[in-house]
Amino acid sequence: MYLAKVIGTVVATRRYRDLEGIRFMVIQPVDKHLKPKGGPKVAADSVDAGPGDLVYCVGSREASQAFEKWFIPVDDAIVGIVDMVTVTK
Repeated sequence: MYLAKVIGTVVATRRYRDLEGIRFMVIQPVDKHLKPKGGPKVAADSVDAGPGDLVYCVGSREASQAFEKWFIPVDDAIVGIVDMVTVTK
């Protein structure tokens, strides 16, 4: 699981049938200080996030299980919207 900021949306007019109705967002993974970490990714959105939202995401097998229909072909999925982050030592 990792934090990311939603920085855009993806429009796909043709897609695999099990992905119908699922939105895709461009996310920028961030570290615990909310600084960019690595490059942007595309993630399937299971929580109706929007641009500017801080979200938590899962990847790999967990991403493919984040939706009602399991094992859809996605590498990353948004599974929550973050309300607050507190970093302690």
